[in-house]
Order: sequence, then structure tokens, then C-alpha cells
Amino acid sequence: MAYGLLKGKKGIIFGALNEHSIAWKAALTAVEEGADIVLTNTAVSIRMGTIDELAKACNAPVIPADATSVADLENLVDKAMTHFGGKFDFLLHSIGMSPNVRKGRRYDDLDYDFLQKTLDISAISFHKMIQVTRKKDAMNDWGSIVALSYIAAQRTLYGYNDMADAKALLESIARSFGYIYGREKHIRINTISQSPTATTAGSGVLGLGDLMNFAEKMSPLGNATADECAGYIIALFSDLTRKVTMQNLYHDGGFSSMGMSRRAMRLYEKGLRFEDVILNNLPSEEE
Repeated sequence: MAYGLLKGKKGIIFGALNEHSIAWKAALTAVEEGADIVLTNTAVSIRMGTIDELAKACNAPVIPADATSVADLENLVDKAMTHFGGKFDFLLHSIGMSPNVRKGRRYDDLDYDFLQKTLDISAISFHKMIQVTRKKDAMNDWGSIVALSYIAAQRTLYGYNDMADAKALLESIARSFGYIYGREKHIRINTISQSPTATTAGSGVLGLGDLMNFAEKMSPLGNATADECAGYIIALFSDLTRKVTMQNLYHDGGFSSMGMSRRAMRLYEKGLRFEDVILNNLPSEEE
């Protein structure tokens, strides 16, 4: 059910690849709520993915841009303003990739060139995106900028690797730029710490299926889906959240506030009992 939350608003959606992408769901929901949007991704991702299908569904142009390239971002913002006939109201940063994760490099054996790429793609691109937009004075007053994060920015989750460092930097950028842009133009900047979600990017994380299962059992409300995250993004783009800024907002079914749930504890105890059975059939290390 649509509420017209974004009626008359315009914005750019970064990072839609295919129907599994949170950015894809956010684009559809934004248009459903009355927004006019521009879609963008790298030229390679556009060729690999199915963003043209999304563009047709949203009646939106696709403007290729590498978010790590200032020149590409400048071109994107210029063309978006031409399309919109002026300034826009919201930006979504849904970009993340780690060559170390893709290559199976452990956190204690990182390739530092890969690490720099991880930070540039997954976090510094957020700074570049905001800085280019601000220098071009491309956003309307009381606009909204949102980026997607994950709880590994605060908690150690094995397998998330150097993406945890990138998400921590991403959240810091939101706070630092949130002060500057908020003071000058009343533009708010927030990050959403989403439940583990089976997107194309997320599928590269070691043990994602087990992590999603654990989070589901830990969270009182269960994991938040990509569709539900899209709804939360649109709420942050809307005028209902005009005084929410510089926040990392957990959208995870309560996982971030949990210590141990009964369901997770039973699963843990079952695993311990299984280990005991196995160990009882083998000589102990002391023997």
C-alpha cells in the first residue's frame, strides 16, 4: 500500500544490480511512493546485472558512474540535475565490495592493495558522493542521504573481514558530513545497519547462510528482509524523519540489543551435546 511519502521528490539510487539488491527494492518503493529517480551503477555492473529491467519498471534513466571516480560522480550529478530540471532530494548509497573477501584472504593475511580498494569502493565512495553533491549545491534543503551498513562495524563477526573496517568508516563519514551538511542546508545523513541479507554482494561473505540462521534465531522479530529495508529507507527519505540525522539506525529485528535468545541457546546446547558424544568415543587430549 502506497502512502505518497515521496510525492514530488527526486533522487539518485546507487547500487541496484538485480532483483535481490536492496537498492532495487528501494527504487521500486520510492517510485511507488511518488518519487522520480535516476539509477546508477558501474558500466560493468550494468552489463552484468538486469538494471535495464528496473529502469523500465521505474521509468527512470540509467546513468553509468564509478562511485570511486570524482569525474564520474560529477557527470552523474550534472546529468541527474538536467533530467530532474533542478536539484534533487535524496541519495541512496548501496555499494560494497571486498576483493579480499572475494579472493578468500583472511583478516590476518590481507592484501593491502585489496584493502584500499575495499575502503574506496565501500566507504570513501560515500564521502566522494556527498562532497560532489555539496560542491555542486545539487540537493534541496531538508534532503536526505542514506547508506547501508552492518553491525560488524561495531561487533566482531568472523568472515566479514575488512568489510567491517569499511562499514565503520562509512558510519563515521555519515556523522562527520551530517554535521556539515545539516548545519548548512538541513540535509540529514544516516546509515542503516541491516540484518544479514542474501544479496549478490552479501553472498560472498564466509558463512552467510549460517550467519542469517543465527541472526534469525537471535532476533525477537526475526531478520529484516530486503523489502522491509526498502520501506525503512523510504521513511528516512520522507518528511516524517526531518530531524533524524548523524545516526546509525539498526534495522535488524532486535538482534543488535540481544545477548542470547532461548532459541539460539538451545541450538548452542545441542551442538555442545553432539560434541560431547563425539569426544566420548575418542581418547581425550590428556590421555
